[in-house]
Amino acid sequence: MKFLGTLSVIPVLPKRLERLNELAYNLWWTWSPAAQALFHHIDPGIWDDTTHNPVKLLHLVSSARLDYLATEDAFLADLEAVLNAFDAYMHPASTWFSRTYPDFEDGGIAYFSAEFGLHEALPIYSGGLGVLAGDHCKSASDLGLPFVGVGFLYPQGYFMQRISEEGVQDAYYVKLDFADLPAQPALDAHGNEVLINVQLPGRTVYAKVWRLQIGRIPLFLMDTDVDLNAPADRELSARLYGGDMELRVAQEVVLGIGGVRALRALDIHPSVFHMNEGHAAFLSLERVREYVQEKRLTFFQAQQLVAASSVFTTHTPVPAGNDAFPFDMMDKFFRTFWSQMGLDRDGFMNLARWDSRFSMTVLALRFAAYANGVSALHGQVARAMWAGLWPDLPLEEVPITHVTNGVHTDTWLAADLAAFYNRHLPGAWHEEPDLQEPWEGLLKAPDAELWSLHNQQRLQTINFLRERVARQRRRFGDTPARVAEAYELFDPRALTIGFARRFATYKRATLIFRDLDRIHSILSDPVRPVQIVFSGKAHPADEPGKAFIKQVHQLSQTPAFAGRILFIEDYDMNVARHLVQGVDLWLNNPRRPNEASGTSGQKAALNGIPNCSILDGWWDEGYNGKNGWAIGEQREYRSEDIQDEADATFLYHLLEHEIVPAFFDRDENGVPHRWVAVMKEAIRTCAPTFSMSRQVKDYTAYLYMPANKSGMGLAASDFAGARELATWKEHIYSAWNQVRISAERPEIESVRVGDRLAIEAKVHLGSITPEDVAVEIVWGWREGDTIRQVQVVPMENSGALPGGMLRYSGAIHFSASGRVAFGARVIPENPLFCQKHEMGLVKWA
Repeated sequence: MKFLGTLSVIPVLPKRLERLNELAYNLWWTWSPAAQALFHHIDPGIWDDTTHNPVKLLHLVSSARLDYLATEDAFLADLEAVLNAFDAYMHPASTWFSRTYPDFEDGGIAYFSAEFGLHEALPIYSGGLGVLAGDHCKSASDLGLPFVGVGFLYPQGYFMQRISEEGVQDAYYVKLDFADLPAQPALDAHGNEVLINVQLPGRTVYAKVWRLQIGRIPLFLMDTDVDLNAPADRELSARLYGGDMELRVAQEVVLGIGGVRALRALDIHPSVFHMNEGHAAFLSLERVREYVQEKRLTFFQAQQLVAASSVFTTHTPVPAGNDAFPFDMMDKFFRTFWSQMGLDRDGFMNLARWDSRFSMTVLALRFAAYANGVSALHGQVARAMWAGLWPDLPLEEVPITHVTNGVHTDTWLAADLAAFYNRHLPGAWHEEPDLQEPWEGLLKAPDAELWSLHNQQRLQTINFLRERVARQRRRFGDTPARVAEAYELFDPRALTIGFARRFATYKRATLIFRDLDRIHSILSDPVRPVQIVFSGKAHPADEPGKAFIKQVHQLSQTPAFAGRILFIEDYDMNVARHLVQGVDLWLNNPRRPNEASGTSGQKAALNGIPNCSILDGWWDEGYNGKNGWAIGEQREYRSEDIQDEADATFLYHLLEHEIVPAFFDRDENGVPHRWVAVMKEAIRTCAPTFSMSRQVKDYTAYLYMPANKSGMGLAASDFAGARELATWKEHIYSAWNQVRISAERPEIESVRVGDRLAIEAKVHLGSITPEDVAVEIVWGWREGDTIRQVQVVPMENSGALPGGMLRYSGAIHFSASGRVAFGARVIPENPLFCQKHEMGLVKWA
């Protein structure tokens, strides 16, 4: 067999330690503190130097050390305990999924994402999207979902960050040695390494498929650095979010089209495909091509099948963040492809036409009957952004729902705090962390015990930060005295604020410095000291974001702020873990409503760290008045400058009058009971509600299982449902211009409780039958120019009228008073629909 690329070499270990390889190659260890402690014990120095990578550790540790450990009773006992826990996890008697869906026998869920943030040892993620994908996979494993992930194994990953003495971000790349990663070549049913190919302009590009094991589920990642490719194509998957627009299209072709082909080569046939952002939307085109070429369906029939079995999650609340490509570039890449789908050029381009470009988000929405944003507020924003695809619907009815993001509890929870929870909460908190009831026991836990534990966490974090600053100063070539000073930075007794995330401008990292005199006064109080730690990367092409980093770093070097502000370079999951487990307050001040969800604050709350945040993303749902602090109001502003001034002023007031006083208000034993009450409330309310366990359960109940049912239904009996639905829709589309509706509109603007409003409508359907439509009253409460709480009342067919007209009647019964808006409409209706408005056709009276 021809060698296809990098070889994965499994370390040779003493017989009594052989199963260490099994542990190292299953990323279950990334959320098992006991497994991590075991690897740390093997060689603490190598463990830290390899960014906590057990595969590389086992390659580098001396054989003499391993031979010794094979005779050390304490280590062998710890190994046995970890293996027992691992075996129990891998082979449970049942799982949440098997208990909840005992009759599920179909193909499972394939989850496509451009990045997966699993651990710092695998730097193939840039930020929140990737970490969310990694957490999603981990919880899918915990819950026992039939689930596979698909993405890229980028040889150079995302960039590493160095900050110069002047505060300039330097982006550099380090090539990963796949032999040192917990990844092995994916093998087909015959034991051969899987190599797939896709057509790019003028050439065939190949990708090797690697397998990572995430607990019980596999993650398949592609890499184009193989011998069969030209040098430029070997670099195609080298970097995450690198290169120009043409490289981005090429990567997304490999991800979507190549990803489907990888699953087929592995004989994996999912019943549901989940596109995590629009990067993977080309998978829908490949699935259509398969149905057209292999099953001899028409394009429109195939589209029904693909849409019915697809889920799409949009994460981007600003138009510029959604991939869209020029049509001439799509010509270049898909000129020979659209005919295989049964389309001509115009038909292909119209699939995703948006503002004179080919939009990946529009493509995904057109081919996924189940679409969602990632918080309630983001769901509203997404419906408004993409309402043009359903131009005649009220915004509330645009078929984009929401599932609010969450975090994987075991990955982000400090081990000592988990032990505290074990002491004070029922065992169910860990088995199903999304269940609310176990967390109520936290209210009875001693304040002093929780506060003492948090003080230890803060000290650990400060020691970590000091070491990182010292390392940076050594790189600068600073004097030994200057390096030694790093180990005195930050006051373990001070209120420590954390701000760590991607340095996009809308996240406003420098907002807190709008009034330098006022923030200096807050930070420099000798009795109630406050300090702030920042960390985060700006995209290499984001000059304003890099300017924010430079501003923060330069302020941290000034006499006024030295020792009160730190910027920690090279933000990754390791830095994030230390911060969300050990600061006192988590600061988040995005420009509302641009934060789709955000999850760093959820991780902080899980560890008892209150949030101080703009009411945006998840915090718009999470804040209850007692579990943290809200900056500003639930509103937008006339200008960004006005918004910045209002939010900064509000933040300073909170710090001066609420946050700092609560933190330093101590009893005779040094316990700040007011502060601990906020900590407990943050844990009690946020840990279950914003757990990844809850998120994956929601995806399963509201998106995966409905998509599985509708997709399998249309595919049954040689695709009879898809054929029938396509034929029916074609008739409806062709005859819809015959539909007319008129109604008497009562001159009413406001109503009172108990009022009844009767409406009659006259409807002409032409060649469409009454069974193929629904006639409805649509009404809602008028608030300025918007209509809220849209409600639908069915109208009944009450008989024929002259001229081929039909009479429909209905009534609204009001249970509240207020100003109302209402209307009558006709829409298509079919029991095979996945979504009520999937055709986008409406006629209003």
